[in-house]
Amino acid sequence: MSAPAEGFWADVPFGPGVRRVACDANGLAALDKPEGILSHPNGPLDEDRSLVRARYDREGECFEWPGPDGETRRLWLINRLDSATSGLILAAADEALAREVRSRFRRRGVRKIYQALVFGKPRQASETWRDVLAVRKEGGRIRAAAGAGNLPAESRMTLVRTGSGATRVSMILLEPSTGRSHQLRVQCASRGLPIVGDRTYGDFAANRGFAKGGGAKRMFLHSLEIGFEYSLGGREHPFSARAPLPPEFESLG
Repeated sequence: MSAPAEGFWADVPFGPGVRRVACDANGLAALDKPEGILSHPNGPLDEDRSLVRARYDREGECFEWPGPDGETRRLWLINRLDSATSGLILAAADEALAREVRSRFRRRGVRKIYQALVFGKPRQASETWRDVLAVRKEGGRIRAAAGAGNLPAESRMTLVRTGSGATRVSMILLEPSTGRSHQLRVQCASRGLPIVGDRTYGDFAANRGFAKGGGAKRMFLHSLEIGFEYSLGGREHPFSARAPLPPEFESLG
């Protein structure tokens, strides 16, 4: 497999604010997705607020757009984030590469670290959270609940610091070893540590108070770091990336 030319990346019609923060010679890229941007469009009307402003082939799990030479260009999506979550999301310029990296995700061979701002303070500075989740679709939207299903969910939580303001908020790191839908949001909320700005599982009154106090109106969950190795061409290739923490996270009082 030959590496994609740099011109390939220059031609990708990335969505608003999307940046490429890492890329290797095989065509694997880490993108930094802003809050509010979709991992992929659900239809043509969503393309302008998607990771890539292009048609998305759901079966092939790839974006498609015409290149300057009239040939179809493709970029394969590897993982997804909720639109309200910012940070790292992976894509590949080659289908076989995308399949290999997706298989690493399925085998839990990927280390992921998220940073979150939550209401309250964890009981301990470091904990391993283990739950069973129920995940269902309601009106086309995913909803999850802890203790009501049979999907194991595990995450490691580490306290970074706790603010001293009237509304107590804490900065935490979350390292999930499973990848259930809405896992981190539900695990935080079920422990009395709802993520600031979470409009589904959060503390709605506290969210309003935080916004009135000058806090940004967003969900404070960010995919911060990722690291793993993948096999290609008979060799193991290490890959790692980090997406800088958005400035609004630094306003912890």
